[in-house]
Order: sequence, then C-alpha cells, then structure tokens
Amino acid sequence: MTDTRAASEAEPSTTGGKNLGWALVLISVAQLMVVLDASIANIALPFIGQDLNINDANLTWIVTGYALAFGGLLLLGGRLGDLYGRRRIFMIGLATFAIASLVGGFAQNEAMLLGSRGLQGLGAALASPAALALITTTFPAGPARNRAFAVYAAMSGAGAAVGLILGGWLTGLDPILGAEGWRWTFFINAPIGLVAAALAPRFLKESESHSGWLDVPGAITGTLGLLGLVYGFSRAGEEAHGWGDTWTIASLVAGVALLVVFAVIESRVAHPLLPVRVFANRTRATSFVVMMLVPAAMFAMFYFLSLFIQLVVGYSPLHTGFAFLPFSVGIVIGAGLSSNLVSRIDPRFIAGIGTLMAAAALVGFSRLSVPNGVADVAALANGGHLGADVNYWASIFPFIMLMSVGMGLTFVPLTLTAVHHLPAQDSGIGSGVLNTMQQVGGALGLAILSTVSLSAASDTKDGLVSQLTGQGLPADAASGLAFLGSFTEGATAAFLVGAVLIALGSAAIWAFLNVKHEELATDGPEGGVHVG
Repeated sequence: MTDTRAASEAEPSTTGGKNLGWALVLISVAQLMVVLDASIANIALPFIGQDLNINDANLTWIVTGYALAFGGLLLLGGRLGDLYGRRRIFMIGLATFAIASLVGGFAQNEAMLLGSRGLQGLGAALASPAALALITTTFPAGPARNRAFAVYAAMSGAGAAVGLILGGWLTGLDPILGAEGWRWTFFINAPIGLVAAALAPRFLKESESHSGWLDVPGAITGTLGLLGLVYGFSRAGEEAHGWGDTWTIASLVAGVALLVVFAVIESRVAHPLLPVRVFANRTRATSFVVMMLVPAAMFAMFYFLSLFIQLVVGYSPLHTGFAFLPFSVGIVIGAGLSSNLVSRIDPRFIAGIGTLMAAAALVGFSRLSVPNGVADVAALANGGHLGADVNYWASIFPFIMLMSVGMGLTFVPLTLTAVHHLPAQDSGIGSGVLNTMQQVGGALGLAILSTVSLSAASDTKDGLVSQLTGQGLPADAASGLAFLGSFTEGATAAFLVGAVLIALGSAAIWAFLNVKHEELATDGPEGGVHVG
C-alpha cells in the first residue's frame, strides 16, 4: 500500500440551508431530466414513425442517437467543467438540452428529429458530470453531502422508470395546442431546462476554473473511441445485426484502437483530458468498474421485463409504465437508507448487500418463465392465455421492490467512493468517468444479454413449433404462439446472466472497496486519503 495526498477539494459553499435545498432541487431535476430522456420516447416510437414517415430501422436511431452523443461526450463534458467552471458548463448543457428539446418537438422530418436527439445528448453530456461535481463544491462533507448524493443517485436510478411512465402518459394524450402527444415528450423538457439554467447562478456556487489547456488530441480520440464502443455495442444488441455484422465489428475494433491511442496520449501530454491519477486509488477504480457492471444488468432488466409484461402478461404500454412505478419508490427508499447508514457503516457492507439483493431479484425474475414456459404455450392451443397465471403483485412486484431497494443501497456508496477525495481539478472528469461507465455498461449489458436471449429463444422456438403443429395447430398460429414461449425462455437466460454480472460486481465490492465510513464524514486534513 502507498499513501498519497490529494489536493483539497474546492471549498464547499457556506450558503444557508434554504439555498442548499434549492441547489439540490436544481441538480436533481437536471439529472432526472437527462436520464429519463433515454427512455421517455420509447413508447412514442410507433406514433413518431407514423407521423414523420420514419421506417422501423431508422426509428431506433431516436434512442440510439441520444445514447451515442450522451455516452461518447461525457468525458469531454466533465473535463470542460474542470477547466472553465462547472456551473457555467452545467448552464450551457441545460440550455442546449432545452433548445434541442424544442427543436425535437417541432420536428417536421426525420433529419430534424434525429439531429435534435444528438444535440440533446450533447447537452446531457455537459450537464450531467457538472451536476455531480457541483455537489462536492456546494454541499459540506458529511450528512449534507451524503443526502445530496442519495438524491442524485435516486434520480439516476429512477429516471428510466419515470421516463416510461411519463412517455406513456404524454403519448396517450389528445393533441394539446395542435401538437400530437408524442411531441410533448420533447416539449416538456424545454421550460424545465431553461428555468433550471436561469436559476443556477442564484443557488449554485461557481467552481474555481483550473489552469491548463484542453487536450484536443485526447478529446478527439477519447470521444470517437467511446462513440465507436457505444455504437458497436448498441448494434450488436439488435437482432437484425448482431455481433457478426460488419459494421458492428468495425465499430468495436475502431473504438478499441482509438481508446488505445487515447491512453498513450494521456500518458504523455502535460494536461491530459483524463489524468491517470484518477484511477490510482484502488477503491475509486473498483467503484468505476462496478458502476459499469450493475447498470449493464439493470438496463437490460428494464428492457426484458417491460417486454415480458406487455407480451406475456398482456399489459398496455401505459399500464406497463406504471408497473415500474414501484421501482422509483424502492430506489428512493434504498438511497435514503444508504445515505443515513454510510456515515456509520463501511460502504462495502452497504453496497455489497445491495448488489446481492439485486442479483437475487434477477434470479426471481428468471422464475417467471422457468416452471411452465413450454406447457403454457401448449395450453394456448386450447384457448388459454400465457400470462393468465402470472400475477403481477405476487410474481413481479416483490422482485421489483427487492431490486430497486438494492440499487438504492448500491448507488449511493459507489457514487461517494468514486468521487471522494478527488483533487478539485479532477472532480469534473471523475464525474464524467462515472457517468461514462454507466452508459457504456448499459449498452454493453443490453448487447450481451440480448445475444444470450436470442440464442436461448432460438433453441426453444423450433421445438415449440413442432410440438404445436403436432397438435393440429396451423403453422402461422403455431409460430406466433411459439414466439411467446421462446421469448420467455430467452428472458430467463438473460435475467440469470444479469444476476451473474451483478454478483461479479458484488465480489469486487467485498474484495476491494476499502474506504471506511469515518472517511466519508469529513474531507480529512489537507484532503488526504489512504490509497489501498
């Protein structure tokens, strides 16, 4: 082990409690907005395609385009905050996001909408890491900062579920002021983002700008490398392309090659975009890795469980969105508990237990289709319904609560340990790394688990088709019914592999997360931190 001394963090704001409360509102609303926008348009996609005449293949770019820009530009956004002031970059990001949302709402064609989604991703990549870094410069270390991190983590974790609910509700509305419901999934961001940007100077303290030049070669290679990885993983997760697709392989190879060049550049330039010292702390590096593994499983869970609830249980899209409402409640409960415990119990115990709860929940989800998957599909031939025996409150709700509370317990200590005692000049890039890990992890997890699901479903479907046609069912009907049964088998496999990913993260937490709870109660003398 070695001892290092990190530079002291920027002096936290001494603003009164009321202003601190408003500061937290601004930061948390901004984070919720950029996270939920990854999912708010999902339910609206069919309506968007119909109104703007966008084919199915290009519709996916409404989601992928945002994810690409957001994930690919996070490191750059974090470093810009360090160099030019986090409040300034936060405000620019929010204003960019709000204006892009207006453009998206008024979109008259495919190019206009896709361009607005890319611009939204840019705004999110500027605002999100700045928001996390602003917590350290606004809230004093100890309970106040822990609670702020808890709210931030809750917004990050609950955003996807809130997006599904809000998107379903807005899409189902009758035209308002002549605008179709789907357009309001974009319009709703504009006033929120602009008001938050306008109020930021009053309630948020500007961080100290740090000397140094922007590492342009590092920014170019790092951004393009991340874009290649996120695009490649997203394409690999699509049934129409997969891992063997030429563009998938080319994107992943190019992404890895560019990141290797990026690493070489960062080790040699005087003012790197991503200083190697950010990873020097073993506990911080562990937090980064686990924050990639956990979202890899969580984002995939949303995808497969939402499909299961719609296709198998038979819920409408809006009803499906509300089925995830308990997830938002559970993650707030878990984050609240975690923020109170983290100053009394070592983070490894809180996050370790949280990840074990989440892994157990995924195992529980896998049992939704295991016992009678094949038999249930066969029963459909006699007029049954695949989801007739699936009771939401008994079979789904308990595991949604178990996973969401576990995620709340996990995210707060991991966020704290990821940014704790970072030198002031690196807090923005550290926040950018944390957010990047989540975005890359989500894309990678969905790609891997989609591949697992498709493989398991393919192995099952042929046997089910033969079984059903053998019972005298017409080939078309047998194929449709077998699809539902094979999907449940594929989802089972995906849930189980997701549980393994989180279990790996849990093992890393128990082995390497070495920060003691006493360290999180204060910044310590001279910002010192013991590196294990």
